[in-house]
Amino acid sequence: MEFLIYLGAFIALLGLAGLGWCIWLAVSAKRANLPDAEMKARLQKVVALNMAAMGLSAMGLMMIVIGIAL
Repeated sequence: MEFLIYLGAFIALLGLAGLGWCIWLAVSAKRANLPDAEMKARLQKVVALNMAAMGLSAMGLMMIVIGIAL
């Protein structure tokens, strides 16, 4: 089950990259000095991407734990 560990590590790193991208999007939205309605709309999209990245990271970590256990 060694391949499961490597695959899980790859997926967890993809999720981590997604989290970094979410941070970059939020900072760029803040620097744009948008009106409140546009800022809210943009940050709602970032929250959705953030949840997806967190889920991807969690799935990768679960695969690593399962690969170690097996």
